[in-house]
Amino acid sequence: MALDHAKPGQPVDIGPLGSALRESATHAILKTRSLEVIRVVLQGGQTLPSHAIRGEATLLCIEGAAEVSVDGTACELRANQFVLLPARAAHTMRALEDTSLLWTIHLPAGEPGSASATS
Repeated sequence: MALDHAKPGQPVDIGPLGSALRESATHAILKTRSLEVIRVVLQGGQTLPSHAIRGEATLLCIEGAAEVSVDGTACELRANQFVLLPARAAHTMRALEDTSLLWTIHLPAGEPGSASATS
């Protein structure tokens, strides 16, 4: 079942999923013409393949741990840490353990997010 996107003024819980993490899936929380917010859920060892997006983004680790590589430079993200992903920079994510992350994408002016921010 598809989840509804958050509406303006609607609070959204982004806390850790805890015991529900293993059964949870990646889903879009919010999508407007200039902003996308996605909860990314990766099981330990799972990888999101290399890709680039049109706008700048941040990736906040809510729980677990992930290795994030940006243009070939890797860093480890743990709970309560975030990293900036520059626009059009190739990046990958690999879960070091069951992990949930908050991916916030700002789309450049003139390039609405009507379909996807992926270039």
